[in-house]
Amino acid sequence: MLSKVCLVLGICISLIVCGCGRQAGTSLTVAGSTAFQPFAEKLAEQFNARQKDSRVAVQGGGSALGIESVRSGAAQIGMADLVVLPPEAKDLANVIVARDSIAVIVHPENKVASLSTTQIRQIFNGSIKNWKEAGGNDHPVRIVSREAGSGTRASFEQIIGDVNLLTDAIIQNSSGTIRETVANDKDTIGYLSHGVLNQKVKVVQVDGVDCTKDEIVAGRYKLVRPVYFLTKGEPSGAMKAFIEYVLSPEGQDTIKKNGLLPAK
Repeated sequence: MLSKVCLVLGICISLIVCGCGRQAGTSLTVAGSTAFQPFAEKLAEQFNARQKDSRVAVQGGGSALGIESVRSGAAQIGMADLVVLPPEAKDLANVIVARDSIAVIVHPENKVASLSTTQIRQIFNGSIKNWKEAGGNDHPVRIVSREAGSGTRASFEQIIGDVNLLTDAIIQNSSGTIRETVANDKDTIGYLSHGVLNQKVKVVQVDGVDCTKDEIVAGRYKLVRPVYFLTKGEPSGAMKAFIEYVLSPEGQDTIKKNGLLPAK
């Protein structure tokens, strides 16, 4: 709780500093999902290059923090990548700006190429403790997961179902750090945003389905969640302008080119 308060205070201070440094125009803070943060930063960069009267700054912190920041007024737009928005977001206006899949990853030397939903659940619950139980080599399984409050973690656990994460799981605070952890440990398994995949890790099939754009669009790959922008009340002014830009053909093309799926 204290860390969340500190993050909110940090966003408030950043907003004040931005306001003090700019004599004219509007400063807009967007905060939340760390999985969507790199894409939001790219979109903000493009938007800022076209605007003289407003400036968008992007902060991370996770989906829960994004919702909390909008509710407290520390940010004007919250980012949340969740299958289902929580009760605390019920009074906020929301719009889906993108869709993102969650890839299950292992080290490239791991010979496991496909896992069922049941096997994934058993691995993260600790029922499967050795890779040989899932068709791999005789090595203990090490689990890497996102932190509590992460939209990626919440969506992963909701879709897989009945996940009771092991207490000795390695916790990382972004998809990027999960990727690097798995890339450097051949016995690990983790999950991350499809948008940050690279050749350092291997993506496993889920229920025999590849985590590819074609399979996602066809509805066959099921680890997919929407990315929401949330505001306190209907957006207006700079908020509305930025959201409209993100949903514009140019904004949606940026999302698509950088590895995510457009909103529609």
